[in-house]
Amino acid sequence: MAKALDINQDDEEEEENDDSLCLQNGKRLTKLKKKQLAISCMLNTEVGAVLAVIRRVPDANSQFIAATEEHGDSSLLQHLKSLRSLIFNPRQEWHMVDPSTYLAPFLDVIQSDDIPASATAVALSAVLKFLKLEIFNEKTPGARDAINSIVTGITSCRLEKTDTASEEAVLIRILQVLIGIMRNRTSFLLTDHAVCTLVNTSFQVVQQSVSRGDSLQWNARHTMHELVQTIFIRLPEIEAKEGENSESETEDADTPSNLDSGYGVRCAVDIFQFLCSLLNVVEVVDMDGSTATNADEDVQLFALILINSAIELSGEGIGKHPKLLRMVQDDLFHHLIHYGMCSSPLLLAMICSTVLNIYHFLRRSIRLQLEGFFTYVLFRVANGGNSSQLQEVALEGCISFCRQPTFIVEMYVNYDCDPICQNVFEDLGKLLCKRAFPVQNNPLSSMQIQAFEGLLTMIYHIADNMDEDENSTANGFKPVVVSEYKPFWISERKSSDDMETCIQSLRMRKAQKRKIMIAADHFNRDDKKGLEYLKMVYLVPVPPDPKALAYFYRFTPGLDMNKIGDFLGDPDELNIQVLKEFTKTFEFSGMILDNALRTFLETFRLPGESQKIQRILEAFSERFFDQQCSELFVSKDAVFILCYSVIMLNTDQHNPQVKRKMTEEEFIRNNRAINGGKDLPREYLSELFQSIASNAITLFGQSGTYLEMNPNRWIELINRTKSTNPFIVCNYHHSLGRDMFGCISGPAIATLCAVFEQGDEDETLNECVEGLFSVCRIARFGLEDTLDELLASFCKFTMLLNPYASAEETLYAFSNDLKPRMATLAAQVTPPVCGRADSDANSPSSDIVMYLKSQSGANRPSLDAGHGSAHQTSGLTGRFSHFLSLDSTEESLAQAGSDFEQNLKIIKQCRIGNIFSNSSILPVDSLHNLGRSLIFAAAGKGQKFSTSVEEEETVGFCWDLLITITMANLHRFLSFWPSFQENLVLVAQLPLFSPCPFAEKAILGLFKVCLKLLSSYKSERFSEEHIFKSINLMWKLDKEVLDSCSQSITKSVSKLITECPANIHSQLGWKSVLHLLSVTGRHPETYEQGVDALIMLMSDGTHISRVNYAYCIDCAFGYAALKISPLEKSWKILDLMVDSVNLLIQWYRTGYSDPGSSASISNMSSTSSFDESKLHNGSTINLFMKLAESLRKTSLVRREEIRNHAVLALQQSFVLAEELGFTPSHCISCFNLVIFAMVDDLHEKTIEYSRRENSVKEMRSMVATLKLGMDLLKEVFLQYLRPLAESPGFRTFWLGVLRRMDTCMKAELRDNCELILHESVPELLREMITKMIEKGTLAQREDNDLWDITYIQIQWIAPSLKEELFPEDQ
Repeated sequence: MAKALDINQDDEEEEENDDSLCLQNGKRLTKLKKKQLAISCMLNTEVGAVLAVIRRVPDANSQFIAATEEHGDSSLLQHLKSLRSLIFNPRQEWHMVDPSTYLAPFLDVIQSDDIPASATAVALSAVLKFLKLEIFNEKTPGARDAINSIVTGITSCRLEKTDTASEEAVLIRILQVLIGIMRNRTSFLLTDHAVCTLVNTSFQVVQQSVSRGDSLQWNARHTMHELVQTIFIRLPEIEAKEGENSESETEDADTPSNLDSGYGVRCAVDIFQFLCSLLNVVEVVDMDGSTATNADEDVQLFALILINSAIELSGEGIGKHPKLLRMVQDDLFHHLIHYGMCSSPLLLAMICSTVLNIYHFLRRSIRLQLEGFFTYVLFRVANGGNSSQLQEVALEGCISFCRQPTFIVEMYVNYDCDPICQNVFEDLGKLLCKRAFPVQNNPLSSMQIQAFEGLLTMIYHIADNMDEDENSTANGFKPVVVSEYKPFWISERKSSDDMETCIQSLRMRKAQKRKIMIAADHFNRDDKKGLEYLKMVYLVPVPPDPKALAYFYRFTPGLDMNKIGDFLGDPDELNIQVLKEFTKTFEFSGMILDNALRTFLETFRLPGESQKIQRILEAFSERFFDQQCSELFVSKDAVFILCYSVIMLNTDQHNPQVKRKMTEEEFIRNNRAINGGKDLPREYLSELFQSIASNAITLFGQSGTYLEMNPNRWIELINRTKSTNPFIVCNYHHSLGRDMFGCISGPAIATLCAVFEQGDEDETLNECVEGLFSVCRIARFGLEDTLDELLASFCKFTMLLNPYASAEETLYAFSNDLKPRMATLAAQVTPPVCGRADSDANSPSSDIVMYLKSQSGANRPSLDAGHGSAHQTSGLTGRFSHFLSLDSTEESLAQAGSDFEQNLKIIKQCRIGNIFSNSSILPVDSLHNLGRSLIFAAAGKGQKFSTSVEEEETVGFCWDLLITITMANLHRFLSFWPSFQENLVLVAQLPLFSPCPFAEKAILGLFKVCLKLLSSYKSERFSEEHIFKSINLMWKLDKEVLDSCSQSITKSVSKLITECPANIHSQLGWKSVLHLLSVTGRHPETYEQGVDALIMLMSDGTHISRVNYAYCIDCAFGYAALKISPLEKSWKILDLMVDSVNLLIQWYRTGYSDPGSSASISNMSSTSSFDESKLHNGSTINLFMKLAESLRKTSLVRREEIRNHAVLALQQSFVLAEELGFTPSHCISCFNLVIFAMVDDLHEKTIEYSRRENSVKEMRSMVATLKLGMDLLKEVFLQYLRPLAESPGFRTFWLGVLRRMDTCMKAELRDNCELILHESVPELLREMITKMIEKGTLAQREDNDLWDITYIQIQWIAPSLKEELFPEDQ
């Protein structure tokens, strides 16, 4: 029982599920049926509407009668009724029904002649509704035939029984259906023929609408635009088929292979060809009873709009289809160039827009065409000779191209760097400069402003892209040198080359092109020198290559055509070969004879000699015969004969001296049987005669004539396209950017300055300054001279350099006029921005700095780090904006206060300090130039100072700036300071140079640099030598500087000695420091600081070396001998001098010597009174002798205490020096140069004082010192007796000792002072002789007379010693 219940429940659930599924299917079927029913109702409505209109009774006044079944087309009515009977009983769904079933009756109505326009309109609306509702689709059986039948039916619409208003309504409805067809999803099933028919029908309506209402015309043009857009937007998706490259124009695109894809390239080609042909539509105009044809501009504009749309939507897809691409290259561009030369402003604007679009998508394939467009259209129109409106349009066209990111660099690469092309970039830049250059004393016109903006656009593009180039460096530019022969007409660029190789190749070709233009100039003056120059610059090899010369003659603009013709006609073998190669550069395919001959003779002047003419025409005939497309001529001889005949005909027809002109019949008769014994076609000769008679061949053209783009030249251009390298698409490179701007830098800078001078608007002035900054960014790459020129020009506008204006006038103009202030700020801000400084030592920029300094009074422009930080120099535009708003109104002027305060405010805005404190960013060359400018400005070159105070302030200001840039660049000191040193030497040689205050300010500043250099950095020896050379030069210019600046100098050198003596390595450095310390420390206010520094140096002894020992001794002597030196200080110094002997002993023991530096030591020491070369030979003995001599000189000072201490110090020094290993010759030298000299000098001084009145005290003091000196002589003699005795010159030496003893004994002194000597001298002799006898030095020998000589001398000097020292028994 339970199971039965479960089964029943399951059955019930299954029945419920089945009912739910049936219900869903029923709803779906119901929805589908409703849709089908709706279509049926719609079809029924449309059929009823058409029948109703056909049956409608016309108005009584109507010329048409009602279409009844008896009188009307019964078949049409029957078809409609049959369709109605099938509408609600379709055998299958409507999208599966053949569309022809329900379309055919409506299309029959549309094509019928007897149906009124109203019925046609209703039928058209029905078809349009069918298309919009998409009753059928691409999967519907018969869809292809249906959609094509709609096209056939619509385009065959007959409107026989209608009026004008009704006809317009029907035409509008037809246009709507045409759009509906192309928008339908089955439109791709249309055949190429059907699509072309649609476009053709649309254009027919456009033509009919000209004489009708504006509504129809607008709808017609809109429809055609829509059709073209729909067709060409599909082009990029269509792949190029095999065989499409065929030249055949009868190729059928509707082959079985493309039936599924529908219309394709064939219709696009036909439609594009049709659009191009519209550019050539002409209208007939009545002029004084005669008719003339003019281009229909309205049609041309409409055609250009459609062509633009096609190119924009197709994009690069056109390049995939060769036929379409050839049409753009040939037909389209030919029309654009032809009508661009003689068009209205509106048409020219549309032509420029079209070419710009082609450039964007197809520039790889239009290299020569683009060159022709610029050369023959834009440049010619914009250069003048046309209306101002046309010129403005041409300029705007040029500027539109310049705004494209890579346009100008691509122009430069493809044309300016190709020796056989025009300089498009250079010509464009010069054109903009020419049109922007203002007329004197006239405001800027709109055209000039427009051209100026275009020029700035070019400059901005170059500067911005050079900044973005990661590899761009200011020092990376290298000029290109042509060092070997390479064919200049052949590009060596390969796809596998890297960027640097390509750039180098381009720059090489540009260099060759420049040389070619120079050669052309030489050639025009002397053809032989021109050819020699070609060989010299490697444009032509040795021996000459005929092809190289041929290309030079063929493609070099501006050559003398007479000389070209003479060269080509000469009979030499080289000339003949050049002539053959010359003719090979022409492409005569597709030309008739006279056009080819015209093209050929436009490139040179035919010579007058018949033999030369014959050779030239033979070469031409051979080339023309080889390239003829037909079999018209049987041999080149036939061409040659006809060429001669054509030239004779040309002379006959166009020479005014020929009275009787040749007739056509005569010309034909003269050329019978010239074609291999047969006649040429009469029509050909007749056409040739008419062409020559109506248009002369220019046989005697001159260089520089302006050529037109005629059909012949266009054919040649197209032929050249086949062998020309494709357009190079590239980006910027800093080397190219530099070369590009170099081509136009001259006129660009002149224009920039002229516009700034003539401009009044703030916006224009701002643009000029921004242009200046951009030029600066470019000039970093090897264009410093260009920047100098620009800065010099801007400096003129500052109003600060007018020599005829008073200070008040200059101040007023500067403070109240915006332009001078902007120029000043630009001139001062620019150098640090671009890493550049003025190269001229007498530069205007430096003069401005001087003027601003003078106007700022004591408040010099800040040179501290705060104003010179790097981040502040980057916001140049912001600074100028602030500058413009600073004083632009009267309110701000009032707030600023006086003219001085206002002027000072402006000067601070310039932030001159940034140039100097941030000079580390400058390249070395710029640093040289900046330093040179400041040095010469400090020297007063080009300046006149009214007062000495003004001169001193100016010199100080310049040196402050010079020291600032030096401090900022200490890390590269050696790279710029030698140049500064040379400039300092040049300044010192100026005729009117005044060393004061130049030297004073210089030496103070140089010591600041020296301290920084030796304390902050690990100084190099050469850096140290350079700075001390400059310091020495300055004090030698004016030695009074050492007195006037003694405190500062002493402070600086003391600091060097006490804080960084270890960093002084060179002899020049130590000599300079110690010499200046000695000289400047002689003043009471500097003595203490100087002597303390010296004592510290000598006491420590660590930094005393053989290099500086002699200079230390000299300096010590200077301080010890000073009158103002306290005794304790002098004694201390003398003791330190004695202690220094221990250093000599240490060096002697350790072998510390450097013979290689002895020469420099002797050169450095200038205070010695003995032979320098012998004294400083690098040994410690020589250094000791330097010490001994200094002590000897100290023994001659006026103060007795110091003299006596010096003598004792000298004696002690000899005691210590015994360990130095004196040789006999050393000992003799010490006595001769030191001890004997000291004794002699003391004796002389003693005698001098004894002869003076009131000098007894001084005499007694000197006698006491002399006695010490004699004691010193004795002690040293006895100490070094042994080496002295070993000397070969001991006999002479001993006689010298005795002579000095005798001199002292015989000295006549007052107040019995001689008694002191009389007592001491014999005692000294006793000790000396006794010691000599003991040592055996003095003994009686047969081979030595020393004993006898001594005996005789003692009798004269001290007879009392005779018996004691020489007993009679001896």
